[in-house]
Amino acid sequence: MTRPSLHVRAARVLEGNWTGTSTVPSRGLYPHQWSWDSAFIAIGLRHLSPLRAQTELETLLGAQWGDGRIPHIVFNPSVPLDAYFPSPDFWRSSTAGRAAGAPRTVQTSGIVQPPVHALAAWLVHCADPGLSRARGFLTGVYPRLAAWHRYLLHRRDLGGGSLASVVHPWEQGMDNSPCWDAPLSRITPAPARSFRRADLDHGAADDRPTDLDYGRYVRLATDYRDGQYADGASEFAVEDPAFNALLIASEHALARIARELGATGTARHARAERLTAALVDRLWDPARGMFLCRDVRGGELVPERSVSGLIPLLLPGLPREIAARLVETVYSPHFGLGTSTRLVPSYDLLGEAFDPHRYWRGPAWFNTSWLVERGLRQHGEQARAQALREAVLRTAGTSDFAEYVDPYTGEGCGATGFSWTAALTLDLLHEPLAGGAPGAPGTGTGTGTDSGIGTPRSTGVPGPRDPSEVNSRTT
Repeated sequence: MTRPSLHVRAARVLEGNWTGTSTVPSRGLYPHQWSWDSAFIAIGLRHLSPLRAQTELETLLGAQWGDGRIPHIVFNPSVPLDAYFPSPDFWRSSTAGRAAGAPRTVQTSGIVQPPVHALAAWLVHCADPGLSRARGFLTGVYPRLAAWHRYLLHRRDLGGGSLASVVHPWEQGMDNSPCWDAPLSRITPAPARSFRRADLDHGAADDRPTDLDYGRYVRLATDYRDGQYADGASEFAVEDPAFNALLIASEHALARIARELGATGTARHARAERLTAALVDRLWDPARGMFLCRDVRGGELVPERSVSGLIPLLLPGLPREIAARLVETVYSPHFGLGTSTRLVPSYDLLGEAFDPHRYWRGPAWFNTSWLVERGLRQHGEQARAQALREAVLRTAGTSDFAEYVDPYTGEGCGATGFSWTAALTLDLLHEPLAGGAPGAPGTGTGTGTDSGIGTPRSTGVPGPRDPSEVNSRTT
């Protein structure tokens, strides 16, 4: 019997994880809607059903708080409380979040995740502009996305340097990155007996954050909740390069959305340029050739090399010499792409904390490799981007769309049938194989390849390609 194509297999993953209004990351380990997952999922869903992609984002934005924050989890009330921790009864969003405008009719967490949403919304619109306009998709989401960005740029500028800070490691999305070790060391962990880790029911303990780290996560979340989710008091506040790079990319996308709706978008493009300058000023480390996290409470850069520090390659406004240094770092022994690793590892191969299997302390993730691939194309590295694209597609297929993989071998770790892996596989299968960088603004009326950042390029999109059609050189 012929094995189904990669496109069909990826589509089946997304169909299996669809709830009717949104997509869970995985049925077992993550049975609710996650914020940045849904943004990446929508980017892939647009190739299958632009309507479902629009619905994915609309469902998430329907749980937005009055202060503008988009919560990192929207809970499904039909899922038992003990299926995931922290559960709705921990976050108590409708009561503890009342002063911040938490919705009363849906339960959410109180923290946020990286702001990929405007970028996703623009891509989804471009997949079927006629449907988008007929439904008033952009008209509906634009004010919510604008409020989200205002929240981050004003309430979360905790360092006073124009960048947004995260107040919990879960907000940045790379939960147990070694970048958090020093800032987290100030946090007294919650007692292990005070919570039960549901994640260990679905994943090996050696692949997951340690109990000590988890105790600190719970303490931070508890204190934030007990402070009514007010910003500014947390002992943990970090300016992260990936979080801010995605905010900048989405600000460019918001400018494109504004233009589609009849405004100029000039102010948003200008803001994105100012934020890019602030990112370079506050987080660029020329000695290491990459961006680093800044511990706002400690006042210093965190000397750890993480994939987060490579994500700003996505931005078109980077000085040319900085973009060139970032490319060098991606292919240096610290990340080993093209020599020792298949995909971009989440942490420095030469770092003392490196572990090829433990969550964000070394394994490669498909969403970060997808972002680096776009960054390479953005800055003219077409051959390297194509090699990474092929490696992502090949590894997604052989790992059964794993949550993350060993960066050396491509062995799957965590959950399989993971939604953003399947979604971004679909996006790469539909990606043009020549021309300028994906993520470059075109006419806004084409085929879904315009993300609102970069320079114009061809908008012709070929049909999906299976890795069997791609040459088999190793990376």
